[in-house]
Order: sequence, then structure tokens, then C-alpha cells
Amino acid sequence: MVNTGIDSVKNGDEDEEGFVKLLSADGCEFILSRRVALVSVTMKAMLEGQFREADDATISFPEMSGLILEKVVQYLHYKVKFSNSPTRVPEFKIDPEHALELLVAANYLDC
Repeated sequence: MVNTGIDSVKNGDEDEEGFVKLLSADGCEFILSRRVALVSVTMKAMLEGQFREADDATISFPEMSGLILEKVVQYLHYKVKFSNSPTRVPEFKIDPEHALELLVAANYLDC
């Protein structure tokens, strides 16, 4: 597990600065830029609303395994990297055995 200082930014022009910590059901931690996390409509609502997550920049996913959350983080980075890309966007590979869990996670996170 990674333990780093998290810069939480809560308002104004700095909405996309800082980092967010994501916690899976099995204790895995993922640190990603707030800008990447805001790609998810659900995480954006948590980080910008009147929720505990907005104060401590940490979001827990008690129903999501580390393996699935890792793939979600990879997808969020992929989406940021290739949004508005003038080049051909490569396929985002998903293992068939994880497809259903990823579909449920993507639906929940709205990403």
C-alpha cells in the first residue's frame, strides 16, 4: 500500500489540482490526480459535494476489489489521454472474466 500526503483542494479555480486516494474492498490504495478522478461523474459529485470525501480527498469502494479498481483507474487515465485525440484511439483491453464486474463498476461510477 502507498501512503503519501494528499493535497485536497475544495473550491474555486483549483478544482482539478491535487490528488485523490481510492480505497478498494480488499485494502488496496490508489493515488491519482484529482483531474483524472473527476472524469467519473460519481467521483466528481463526491469530491465537489457536501460529502466526507470532499474534505479528506479519499473515496472508499467497499464493494469493489483492488483488481477491478485498478482497471478503473487505468481506464480513467486512458480516457483523459485519448479524449479529443486527433490520432486513432487504441482499444482498451478488458479480460472477459472481469467484464461483468467492470461493467457494474463503470455503471456505478458513470465513466
